[in-house]
Amino acid sequence: MSALSRLLALLAALLLVACTSLAQRDEATPDAEAAEPESAPPAETLPEQELTEPVLYEMLLGEIALQRGDAALAAQTFAELAQRTRDPRVARRAVEIANIARTPQFALQAALVWHEADPASVQALQTVAALLVRERRVEEAEPYLAKLLARDGDAAANGFMQLGRLLAGNPDKQTNLRMVRTLAERHPDLPQARLAVAQAALAANDETTALAETRRAAAMRPGWEPAAIYEAQILQRRSSAEAARSLNAFLEQHPQSREARLAYARLLVADRRYAEARVEFEKLLAAHPGDADVLYAVSLLAMQLKDYATAEASLRKLLDAGYRDPDSLRFMLGQAAEEQKKWDQAVRWYESIERGDQALAARLRVAGVLGKQGKLDEARAYLRTLEADGAERVQVLIAEAQLLRDADRHREAYELLGKALKAQPEQPELLYDYALTAEKLERYDVLESSLRRLIKLKPDYAHAYNALGYSLADRNQRLPEARKLIERALELSPEDYYIIDSMGWVLYRMGDLKGAEQYLRRAYDGRPDAEISAHLGEVLWAMGERVEAERVWQEALKSHPENELLHKTMKRLRR
Repeated sequence: MSALSRLLALLAALLLVACTSLAQRDEATPDAEAAEPESAPPAETLPEQELTEPVLYEMLLGEIALQRGDAALAAQTFAELAQRTRDPRVARRAVEIANIARTPQFALQAALVWHEADPASVQALQTVAALLVRERRVEEAEPYLAKLLARDGDAAANGFMQLGRLLAGNPDKQTNLRMVRTLAERHPDLPQARLAVAQAALAANDETTALAETRRAAAMRPGWEPAAIYEAQILQRRSSAEAARSLNAFLEQHPQSREARLAYARLLVADRRYAEARVEFEKLLAAHPGDADVLYAVSLLAMQLKDYATAEASLRKLLDAGYRDPDSLRFMLGQAAEEQKKWDQAVRWYESIERGDQALAARLRVAGVLGKQGKLDEARAYLRTLEADGAERVQVLIAEAQLLRDADRHREAYELLGKALKAQPEQPELLYDYALTAEKLERYDVLESSLRRLIKLKPDYAHAYNALGYSLADRNQRLPEARKLIERALELSPEDYYIIDSMGWVLYRMGDLKGAEQYLRRAYDGRPDAEISAHLGEVLWAMGERVEAERVWQEALKSHPENELLHKTMKRLRR
């Protein structure tokens, strides 16, 4: 057997593995959900590539490097080979390996070759566009996106509905908005294009444009649920009640709109109009008695409403019907039992999840249930029996630290996390938890150094900016710097209600009561938890709206009767 024959045989075996992975859902495109399956390019479009010994050798070198764990070398090898051969098959494999290796420069280089070599490939076009957006080269992505949207059939309608998700990771929201407007101009009669502009405008905090474009989309296509629901989402920034009125008006004209009614029920819960929300649950269940998605949504809403009887009934019905994700149902049944302090029942539900993605989280909840019963030593011993390594072991350590904090044993939690950090000094979750624990001990130097280290390691970690900014604001220190940190967190995670709360709190500390109220109202409407309620109540109190402040606090006390911050805030301001 010749050397070339042996090389071909080995390469064939390796490429069989590669082709199998390509046939499955792989990482060839960063936005795999948007990619369309396609057949191999026709033979007449392929280059006249001579399978020379050097080409075979380099392909073999790249595949062996990948199998031996050196993905960076594999990515570089295939990217260079794609440039030389201009073969779309090689280029596609180069993109896949570059994404595995997390080397975006090689991925984009190979994707451009792939598109140039096979311009009819939709997947190649999608990959180039997605990689350019990922690298924040949005304006360069525009012509590729325009090609995608110009295809036949429903390409434009579907493409515009996916644009918001594609652009979400780019922090330059004004550039995103300009590009979406440019793309939409080529499709003036398409309601999906108007809705895409509305989404980009809202992300850029231009609520006026967002609302106008959404209503324009609705006028183009009367009765279109996505436009009605998105209009309510925009209005909710001002007021949950206003958003609910908008959806209610839509439902009066279109009573069979399932998604709109679900959205309306959610808004009623957010606005604490519980009796009306229950009526909507009943309408949904009556209209869709066998609809698993409706039952699941009603379960979630009932959990949020703390209507555990309705939640449990719906969840059990789904389990009996063979719902596609039974472990998520068991997990929620465990939560419902836990909230009602039915400890043994909660443990049984959690322990019924034996494997899969929810298994570890369920075991951590078991430890939490033991901790809530005052069985701290038993809970810690239980955690130490869990088989976990790597990232899962970190989760277990953080859960143990939380048990200690809940028992006011902050020093022990601090020492536990500090010991873990000596072994993994750059583990982001450990750093974050260590910083928050340090704050409990008033070790603000450790809090700040840990969070700054975390920001350096993960510049897009929104909660690190938020935690540092909030800590400074709460202590009334370096307020301009605190505001900048929270603004950065808000750029990275604009819909996070805790970050929105922090923004309101720093504005309050800086004396901007009106601005503080706007942010805190928005946070409270989205998540009326104890801390946000305490902050909003304090701002209202400072504005002279003491009756409203008391209402907010009393509402929060119903759900969080023992919350320390709430009681401290009320006591401090009332005296």
